[in-house]
Amino acid sequence: MSSLTCLTTGESHGPCGLAVLTGFPAGLDLDIDFIDEELRRRQGGYGRGARQRIETDRATFLAGIRSGRTTGAPLVMQIPNKDSRLDDSDRTPPIHRPRPGHADLAGSIKWLTDDCRDTLERASARETAARTAAGAAASCLLKTFGINVFGFVRSVHQVRTDVVVDPSKMDELRTARNASEVYAPDQKATEGMMAAIRAAKVDKDTVGGLCEVHVTGCPIGLGSCALLGDRLDARIAAAVMGIQAFKSVEIGLGSEVASRRGSEVHDPISYDDSLRDTPLLGFMRERNNAGGIEGGMTNGMPIVVTGAMKPISTLLKGMPSVDLRTKQSEHSDYERSDVCAVSAASVVMENAVAFEVAAMFLDKFGGDTMKEIATSYAAYLDAARSL
Repeated sequence: MSSLTCLTTGESHGPCGLAVLTGFPAGLDLDIDFIDEELRRRQGGYGRGARQRIETDRATFLAGIRSGRTTGAPLVMQIPNKDSRLDDSDRTPPIHRPRPGHADLAGSIKWLTDDCRDTLERASARETAARTAAGAAASCLLKTFGINVFGFVRSVHQVRTDVVVDPSKMDELRTARNASEVYAPDQKATEGMMAAIRAAKVDKDTVGGLCEVHVTGCPIGLGSCALLGDRLDARIAAAVMGIQAFKSVEIGLGSEVASRRGSEVHDPISYDDSLRDTPLLGFMRERNNAGGIEGGMTNGMPIVVTGAMKPISTLLKGMPSVDLRTKQSEHSDYERSDVCAVSAASVVMENAVAFEVAAMFLDKFGGDTMKEIATSYAAYLDAARSL
């Protein structure tokens, strides 16, 4: 299992979110502004609710860093919660009518209560603030070795962008994404997505969509084919499915592989000696249907992951439900919520993927310090080129 681990916590009305990273090497210059920017992006996106006007997330470092550089001790980050009111029962009344699609009913039965409030807090996506901070810290490590992670919104409801992610144009794509109110690097699609969100709001409804993440610059051989817990695709899939409201994960072609023949799915291999000194080691593919992972290991091509987020479960108009006290049919309760949170989810997914790639990178090249890791990485590439 990975030597890099992370524990994250966070409740919608709790005092703070917390991320505890163990296995982080000493000597990494953390880009704290970048981490805070990722937290800011997670709070943004067209269709978000009033809560995002309350919070201004920034990471406070409690351990593992000195003068902006990691010490090798567990890295502990806290994201304070301005809307903390767990002990204020007047402002957080009981909820007895579970929302379809939410954890409310299953959690209430699991914890033997007719009040959904505690489940609501446990299941809160507020926890993803800590997960985003952890992934952003992992991205700082990856960037040191030329590995970059880029996430964006591929679709909202039935509006989709067909933008092609060209690794050579990543700066241009990142600029376009950051200029979009829905984090889609396509202005025309952005307008259509915003229109779909507005229409849902008028109807007191919600919409979901697709998030996509590309990881470029990975060397061949991260992950393993030997054990379930060491397969990079399995780790990524679990991390993305662990994000609240995600219902499916695909790598590369994903489910489309089931409807094609092998000759249409598998990516032919060629060799270009001019690329021998890159992490590709000269091995090229004319396409990337595998999404950069074969047999649980990176193959040098960009890792491509798509995650499907369902519409938010809290509808302003409610849905048919049952009062857990009386068992009578009633409409579900309403909690302050978003119409669409796909933009924010794309940021969380980007950082969740970054964390898993960093964990596998450290598994293969890990050491106590950045200097040791750099030496190990260089030695591996030299050995691979000499084959």
